Amino acid sequence: MLPCAANAAHVDQVPPAADAPTVQLARAVELAPAVLLAPTEHESTGSVDVGGRRIDYKAIAGTLVVHPEKWSDVPQEKGSKNPTAVASMSYVAYFAVGTKTARRPITFFYNGGPGSSTMWLHMGAFGPRRVVTGDATSGSTPPYTIVDNGESLLDASDLVFIDAPGTGLGRIAGKDAEKAFYGVDQDAHAFASFITQFATKFGRWPSPKYLFGESYGTFRSAVLVHLLQQRDGMSFNGVIMLSQILSSALSIDGPGYNPGVDLPYALALPSFAAAAWYHHRLPGTRSDELEPLLREVERFAMTDYAAALAKGSELDDPTRGAIAATLHRYTGLPEAYILKANLRIDGGEFEHALQQDADTTTGRFDARFAGPSIDPLAQRADYDPQESALRPAYVAALNDYLRSALGSAAGETYKTEIDVDRDWDWRHKPPGADQPLSGSVNVMPDLAAAMTANPRLAIMVNGGWFDLATPFYEGWYEMHHLPIRPPLAANIEYRYYPAGHMVYVNLPSLKALHDNVASFIGRTAGVSP
Repeated sequence: MLPCAANAAHVDQVPPAADAPTVQLARAVELAPAVLLAPTEHESTGSVDVGGRRIDYKAIAGTLVVHPEKWSDVPQEKGSKNPTAVASMSYVAYFAVGTKTARRPITFFYNGGPGSSTMWLHMGAFGPRRVVTGDATSGSTPPYTIVDNGESLLDASDLVFIDAPGTGLGRIAGKDAEKAFYGVDQDAHAFASFITQFATKFGRWPSPKYLFGESYGTFRSAVLVHLLQQRDGMSFNGVIMLSQILSSALSIDGPGYNPGVDLPYALALPSFAAAAWYHHRLPGTRSDELEPLLREVERFAMTDYAAALAKGSELDDPTRGAIAATLHRYTGLPEAYILKANLRIDGGEFEHALQQDADTTTGRFDARFAGPSIDPLAQRADYDPQESALRPAYVAALNDYLRSALGSAAGETYKTEIDVDRDWDWRHKPPGADQPLSGSVNVMPDLAAAMTANPRLAIMVNGGWFDLATPFYEGWYEMHHLPIRPPLAANIEYRYYPAGHMVYVNLPSLKALHDNVASFIGRTAGVSP
């Protein structure tokens, strides 16, 4: 979900001047990495009050070991090679006490990145404990406060927060470990292996099941639900999307590298308008109602604006000027700037330009956040004020909570995020393709195939109006262009909030998100929560 800041430190990386014990350790990992990356489990108990109801729960913090797709636990023929790469994936699971396990819904959560742990959803949204942070402020300093989370989803479902391979307390090891686990399809396979193994270990195959992904986690969900249903025979009741992106070609981050594809500019415009509205940057009197403005901007974006962009160099000057004037009215950016940008402004440019006269940078993940510009002369924003404001609190809170409350992570480093940009394999094999495809990745066919194979699969889309990383209208557009039969469109519902990428940072939005998701689970699980 967040930009990755550091490379992962893997146990199979040996420094040039390694001593004999280190060399022996690395050799042991190469030959038998599963010996070092063994499953772990730490059990504790607790309770949380949700909606006036006390829920007692059992918490398990641990790791499960997964292998690459071509790995086999069957003895290999002489001369054949089994992949030695292995990953331990860390998790924290919460099980409500006193419920019938087989009928109790269970939801698997993960953040995105790729390269992010699931610290954010765990400590900010639905876990039984939540870190207190300021909403759209400049952040806070230690000590941080952790409180009981009255919006925990434990009232509707058991919860499993899963960290991606190499993040959290998990590690990867063995020959070509990065190649084995860092990629669209490799990552989905690892998560599928984790979920099926978890369901076996804790007897959850009969349970109503849900996937909850945020940001790249929504991308993962589309691939994962198809993989689990078609390959592993594991059916799901629902997929819950938060801050969705399913097609990389629609991203507002760097569309200029893909000239001729102008749709990202149109899909981001409503979020630009929301940000300008929030910061009082729209010319004229600011309306107190945002939603009517957004509907108006959506209509303009998909009609006059999209048509003007489609004309390219054939666009006449009078029309160009009229479009620039309307964009000024909806974004607050100067008409001269808009014309100089050829009517095309990407996310980083907007974040830098919106409040440039005040040397202020607007937040990417949540445009309500703002901070001083590091380089006022830059073309694009060079940091994200929301991440700077919130990340220290989440990191400190989770590290303390794991050790003090869950009895886990003693002496270990919890990796909140890792840098996988260099190693990530963006090739993807969509349903029906003979081999992985290169270029812009689109996993809409995967989700469509999963919905077609399981016509009762319900989809819930959640987004924040002020999200400039994955604009809410982009997610709406994607879901309305899934290659599915028209009746299946009724399986999709949409919920939007006056917040950003991490909608749960805004407490009223967190409550609404909880209520909406709990209702969704209750209506689709076939049992009473």
